[in-house]
Amino acid sequence: MKKRLLCLVAALSLLAGCGHAPASRDKLSVVTTMPILADLTRQVAGDRATVTSMVPSGADPHTYEPSLRDVRTVVYSKVALSNYLMLEPHAVIKTIDSSLPTGSINVSLAKEAQKYGAQVIPLVENANLDTVWLGLRVIGQDARRGADRSSSVYLQLTSVEGPGDFTAYITGTFGRPQIYYSTADGVDERDDVELPTDAHTHMSWAFSKPGVYEAVFAATLSTPQGNTSFGAQTLTIAVGADPRTIPELADRTVVDQGHADLSADIDEGTMTILSDPTGGGVRTQKRLDPDKTVVWVPPKALTEIPPSPAFRFLGHPGSSIHQLPQAVLGAHVHGEIDPHLWISIKNTKAYVQVIRDSLIKADPHEAQTYRENAKRYLARLEETSHYVDRKIASIPRGRRQLITSHDAYGYLAQAHGMHIAGFVTANPGVEPSMAQRRKLNQTIADLKVPAVFLEPNVLRGSSVLAAIAAENSVTVCPIYGDTFDDHVTNYIDLMRFDADSLAKCLG
Repeated sequence: MKKRLLCLVAALSLLAGCGHAPASRDKLSVVTTMPILADLTRQVAGDRATVTSMVPSGADPHTYEPSLRDVRTVVYSKVALSNYLMLEPHAVIKTIDSSLPTGSINVSLAKEAQKYGAQVIPLVENANLDTVWLGLRVIGQDARRGADRSSSVYLQLTSVEGPGDFTAYITGTFGRPQIYYSTADGVDERDDVELPTDAHTHMSWAFSKPGVYEAVFAATLSTPQGNTSFGAQTLTIAVGADPRTIPELADRTVVDQGHADLSADIDEGTMTILSDPTGGGVRTQKRLDPDKTVVWVPPKALTEIPPSPAFRFLGHPGSSIHQLPQAVLGAHVHGEIDPHLWISIKNTKAYVQVIRDSLIKADPHEAQTYRENAKRYLARLEETSHYVDRKIASIPRGRRQLITSHDAYGYLAQAHGMHIAGFVTANPGVEPSMAQRRKLNQTIADLKVPAVFLEPNVLRGSSVLAAIAAENSVTVCPIYGDTFDDHVTNYIDLMRFDADSLAKCLG
């Protein structure tokens, strides 16, 4: 992906040098990452701007891959508007940040909207595992080192000492593994993971034999100004035996539950372990010194290598290994805040104000037009908010239980008095475990919900939630979240449709 983006940008540099900008030179050129942001921008800009969304209607903004046409659009834009907070893939953010002309305005709406009164919901992950949930993380965003949202940190495995082979990998949505680190074929430059700043990811950690492993990692911050190395850090992992019974490890802090990440700290230029034993998120996270800490992979982590040929890199099928599970399937890199702010109309009103002021900054001659358009649209949003309130108020209080395919509707529930009773996964890019399926089945049975809700683009394909609903004789109803289609083509229609669907199916 990195090489592909560099090629795209290089190609566009040549294109821009020998070509001409689009004909609508008299209009402000604005690029957004997704259709909802494009619609909000058009409402404020009116006919004074040409607004283009990189992600087309119907596509998933969480997984979209930028094209040459997208880079060309960015190259000719005066304003770029993204949601950010890790909603869009890092490749989309990098495309904007590397291709937007000098002097153009680049805005992360979810971040800026908080200055206008938008409220955010922290992401709290499930720590209900019987072993530690171990991952990788980047924390901080020190501008002194040249770091910004398009920067990356590379976490490279440089050496491992231990009694057996060590492998860290992720399992994708369809069960296909992707190896991040492996000592089975030696340690080399391939044992390297790229993460955006202020993000983290989950993975499985497998060990072929019990004993103590010492894995050395090196972190490198990559920015347009160059690379900054944080040096090397050893992560000590005890596999099998309780580390408190091992003399050289007895005085160390033992990490054996909750969520923990080996973390590169950009602000400090060091590596640390960020541990969250209770799953409370930022409130309960603790920093631990890796030199005084040991991660324990207990005997109950013993498992058999799956029979699928895709997992042969772990050893022979049926052989025993110790493994810390990934906990959720799918390549899922994310931040600390639920990024779906716009599903609250109050937050969307803050977005509109940010868009208004961004357009005024880029095109001050049309300031009055942008102010008047924004004022009219804000009034329409207020009317829509009252409409949604009335519709949801018509649902009996005990039935205001929302079950969806992924965790994207927390802001809707918070704003309009609903309860998120359940969801299949936290992110559409991950696959639910059997435990999650059983829990969802039990939730539907216990609450006696009359309906569950699926996005139309998900409903058209195979869906775990649709299958669970069929097993429980529960209706599947449509709900829109982060994109449009031929039936719902703008934000206000989206919110009204969702309110109508909730009232009809739960009332």
